[in-house]
Amino acid sequence: MKKINVYGLALVALSLAQAVQAQNKIVVFQSDFGLKDGAVSAMKGVANGVSTDLKLYDLTHEIPAYNIWEAAFRLEQTVPYWPEGTVFVSVVDPGVGTSRKSVVLKTRKGHFIVTPDNGTLTMVAASEGVSELREINEAVNRRKGSGKSYTFHGRDVYAYTAARLASGTITFEQVGPVLPASVVTLPFQKAVREGQVVKGNIPILDIQYGNVWTNIDAALLEELRPKYGDMMEVTFYHHQQAVTTLQAPYSETFGAVPEGKPLAYLNSLMQLSFALNMGNLAAAYHIGSGGDWSVAVKLLPKRN
Repeated sequence: MKKINVYGLALVALSLAQAVQAQNKIVVFQSDFGLKDGAVSAMKGVANGVSTDLKLYDLTHEIPAYNIWEAAFRLEQTVPYWPEGTVFVSVVDPGVGTSRKSVVLKTRKGHFIVTPDNGTLTMVAASEGVSELREINEAVNRRKGSGKSYTFHGRDVYAYTAARLASGTITFEQVGPVLPASVVTLPFQKAVREGQVVKGNIPILDIQYGNVWTNIDAALLEELRPKYGDMMEVTFYHHQQAVTTLQAPYSETFGAVPEGKPLAYLNSLMQLSFALNMGNLAAAYHIGSGGDWSVAVKLLPKRN
């Protein structure tokens, strides 16, 4: 009998340790609200109303209005660098008040994302994996007195639920009923190799400088066996229609080419990108980003 009690205590201790690890009191906010009014502050106020022990951070609030695609990319770009147990709130929600589900996704590495299931989870679900998906039970996880508000779920549902989860007020299981482990996804060109050509999407522009980032990672690119100095030919497509074709050397640094000349390089996410040294490639060639933009890249034969 004594051994059973000791074993039971050990299980309780393990369960408590796992709960602490799963909920680390960190909440990271992302939205398309901007900072011109009090919307972001209101969300943080609600979170602090749940627990003043929380640590509240911003991912960005400068997502272009209604741009679910960019919200999806910024999550994939950022989530892996935060500690296990971090809770993210992403509110880019043109369908607020409609039938889209309000969910919390738990990744395989133990991050939590509180968001409308409207395509925002497209990339992070693919790259980080879905451990479990739950629909928010608003009968329990909704700010008290907000039942008649239909247009600010970021404050009344998402910030409130995220704070309760991050603070340990609720467990992940208490978020709401479990859903099938699949999310609403936005269509885009996945990174693939077809013979001697690699194809991919342009998920985002390095907007400050006009560099063009792709989702072709270093491992896939390596299948072409490029060496620094090799010439690449890239064609940029919009809605599958060619916009322009450029030739650029595969370079380790921007300084490897003269000012104003194009280059191919690996960006900070170790993905193939294209730029003009000291120039704006996207503006010069009218290149955009999103699910309807794609690229095809090949190595050119070496000159004798």
